[in-house]
Amino acid sequence: MTSVRTTLRPPRHQFDARVKPWWRAQLALSYGVIVVPLAVLGLLIAPARWWLLGPAILFAVIGLASMALPAWWHRVHRWEVTDTAVYTLTGYFWRTWRVAPMSRIQTVDTTQGPLQRSFGLSTVVVTTASSAGAVKLEGLEQAQAEELAARLTELTDATPGDAT
Repeated sequence: MTSVRTTLRPPRHQFDARVKPWWRAQLALSYGVIVVPLAVLGLLIAPARWWLLGPAILFAVIGLASMALPAWWHRVHRWEVTDTAVYTLTGYFWRTWRVAPMSRIQTVDTTQGPLQRSFGLSTVVVTTASSAGAVKLEGLEQAQAEELAARLTELTDATPGDAT
């Protein structure tokens, strides 16, 4: 009997294109939490107006500039599931390649927050017996995520080993 080796290699699949506006919405909300209170307080408190409006404008400009990042992120992030492992590639400056062999997978979950749901996207979370934590496939089309979770469940169930 020959065994199939799991090797580190580039994953083949990009995430759904709807992940870009989802990432932009997350960035907008993150910067909005900072900009809106500073702007409101700056308009209401005359003596501190420029101490508050200055940072609000700075964060608003940085937030607007960051809206270009999701297009780059979409080109960089990759994923793939084979019969032997789950592969992910993430990161922008510091690249993280993860390989989770089927024999190490403990649980497979599908999650979807309200913002992600509004874009028709889901996340498949693959929990492994690794100190690095779960492998997350964020930004999958909802039906694809459900099919992938079912496939991973079948593959891990059929793979010998105790996932420890």
